[in-house]
Amino acid sequence: MKLRQVSDLSDFSRGHWLRELLCRGEEPRHVQSSPDGQHVLLLQKSRPPTLPRVVAFQRHSIAGADLERSWQPPQPAPVGLLFLQSPVVPDSWVLAVVWEHGRTEVWHFVVAVGWQLLQTLELCQGARARVVSVCSQGATLVWCEERPPLGAHSDVSKCAFRFCVCARALEVGEQGVRLGTARIVLHNSPEYRVLASPQHVFLVPAAAGFATTSKFLLIWHPEKAEFTITAPSAGFIHSKVLRSSSESDFKKLLLGSVGLLSGFAPLDIHTSTVSSSGGLLLVSTKGSVSIVEPDGTQRHIFDLEGGPLAQGSPVQLKTFGSILACVLAGVLYLVNQNSGRLVEKEVLSMKEVHFMESQGEEDSIQLLSQSGIYSFSFSKPEDNSRPEPCLVEMVFEEACRYYQRRSLSSSKLTVEKLKKGGTFQAPVVLAAILQYSLHQKQKPVRSLQDSYTKLLSTVSLELQSYISLELLKTCVVCAPESEVESYCNELVEQEVSRILQSDMDKDNLAYLNSVFASFPKAAWKATRSCLQLQQNGDGLLVARATPEVWKKVLCQPQLEEVGQNGMVPLFELICASFLRFKPKWLPSFVELTQQYVSSSWSYSSKEGPEGRVPLYKRALGVLARKNQQSEVDDEMELELLLCSKRPKAVLQALHLLIHLKQWQRVVEVAEKFSKLSPLLNKEIFITLLAEFAQHRELDPYLDRLWPLCPAELTASDILAMVLQHLPHSQEDPVPFSSEGNQLTVGLLKPLLQRVVQRPSVQDEMYSDALQSSTFPPPTPPREH
Repeated sequence: MKLRQVSDLSDFSRGHWLRELLCRGEEPRHVQSSPDGQHVLLLQKSRPPTLPRVVAFQRHSIAGADLERSWQPPQPAPVGLLFLQSPVVPDSWVLAVVWEHGRTEVWHFVVAVGWQLLQTLELCQGARARVVSVCSQGATLVWCEERPPLGAHSDVSKCAFRFCVCARALEVGEQGVRLGTARIVLHNSPEYRVLASPQHVFLVPAAAGFATTSKFLLIWHPEKAEFTITAPSAGFIHSKVLRSSSESDFKKLLLGSVGLLSGFAPLDIHTSTVSSSGGLLLVSTKGSVSIVEPDGTQRHIFDLEGGPLAQGSPVQLKTFGSILACVLAGVLYLVNQNSGRLVEKEVLSMKEVHFMESQGEEDSIQLLSQSGIYSFSFSKPEDNSRPEPCLVEMVFEEACRYYQRRSLSSSKLTVEKLKKGGTFQAPVVLAAILQYSLHQKQKPVRSLQDSYTKLLSTVSLELQSYISLELLKTCVVCAPESEVESYCNELVEQEVSRILQSDMDKDNLAYLNSVFASFPKAAWKATRSCLQLQQNGDGLLVARATPEVWKKVLCQPQLEEVGQNGMVPLFELICASFLRFKPKWLPSFVELTQQYVSSSWSYSSKEGPEGRVPLYKRALGVLARKNQQSEVDDEMELELLLCSKRPKAVLQALHLLIHLKQWQRVVEVAEKFSKLSPLLNKEIFITLLAEFAQHRELDPYLDRLWPLCPAELTASDILAMVLQHLPHSQEDPVPFSSEGNQLTVGLLKPLLQRVVQRPSVQDEMYSDALQSSTFPPPTPPREH
């Protein structure tokens, strides 16, 4: 890549003045080029006595009227220079200059005529409004305006939320320019800087904002009327659809997320801009470059050299296709956005440069400086050479993290030290094997050492899986929309299967959470495939997963590893998928997991998953987190309680059925689970006897309840319990009630007769001796 000068600014109208203005490096300025690269606009915020101004310079010395606007502070200053597509003439545009007080000047450039003012419009509806940030999305203007409170001594907390985000269409036609109806996107909000991509608008908190509101970003999706709240560093993403204008209030938007957001650290943003792909590029004060996608996810790209960035040090960012160009302190960095690999680093001789638009040329970069316009041309990397350095670098980076965690030394281990040190041979060997195997079919490489060949045969299956996974990812990226879903399903299945075969650490669990959230249906199919879940001929759910997979499913991480960033354990993820796609199978799945637990761990083992929280309670927790509860959920709760077969859960289900007044099922559950243990049988019978004493709903089922009476209960015990649970009446008792709902001795008579006629425990102990033919038994024969 070489630096080539394409213009010395002499081909610009008033080029000497443009050079003079660019030489004033101490004065703050904003430089912007038109979409076709033929015009340069310079917003110069000069110091007295020179007036601040907006000046347009035409390339190739195009004749015509010039554009120059100046103002005298404290008059309102321009806050945005926006190029809008003109539908009248194809591939033409108009310039909108938006001022602080909302006045918008629409300019159009005509060859041989020059700049013409089409119309002046009032963007804001209130006379006291002040525009603080503006952007354009297609033919729509989106801006954040300040609406000062009416009272001079207003509450400070209310003054913090005195801003409003609005949108308005600006239509350029043959009849002139017309503003559409203004609509409020978000009101009663803090100050935001608005940045527009083709489909979304990013709301970045202002640097002088409150600490509470500077912990997250907002992303507005105009087509869906939806807002996404994201705290990228904490992994928090929440979306909300605004169904009416009343829901566009800032505080209502955050309702339900304030408690979680308050625990996050403030955003670390030094510079922000929108990439050509539609993401939000962020540079932190530490020099870390990352991108926030429109769905709220964040991906790290690159770390700039030079340590922390000063508050006033400018960072220029611009994307050219897949290449991210970044200028910092006279150094140009070219980074591949997809892999994060540094493509080129060039030290510039110019002190200050600005990116220019280069229409239709994604493989070249144009830079504007005080000495002229310079162009950089770079060739795209070959597909065959891209995976090798990237993958090898990943091996050494992972090895650095691995050895650093196990090192007792305080010195930091780097990739360079790892390659040159010679102490750790494992990453060196693995890198050599990867270079050999990945390019064996593409180009001749040097042969492997004999000691490496055996290791290559051992990891050949894993390498083949990796290569097929990378090919599948390529298919997902390049496939048409009709085939993307099938490729995604296959990719998710491979990823879930890979995670279940590796250690279930915090990173893998967070990755699984994101997979289940982004591809719920594909993750559900992958789970069924990995666990081999299916119904047998009797309609029962069976699973043929290996013990290792079951252990990963039932793994319950420590409390400090979950909850802060919304992560949930894998068992809860699978239960949520069951509830969403196959709710009838959830109780059977919980029963299957309990069968595996009972065969693998002892009942009281604290190492097993049942030693902390029972599985049925974990499944009930997933059920409780559903947004809307229904009768189906009550039935599911009953099934989960009963499938556990735990005494407390069975009694809880019995009480729930009593509360629902499902007496037929109450009796069925009592008959089924009384056989599990005598203690549970006694608890069930006492519960039902108490209900029998209070009302007459169980009278039709008495002939099925009395056989459940435990053997150790006597008639006195039964009468005592009945008297204890009799309903208290405020009226004087009468012998015969007209209501017919009182308990009578006749209803208790069959139970009392059964208990009295039943042989006592002492009689059963001596029954064998009493039934003997002779008493006492004969003397046993003597042995001589």
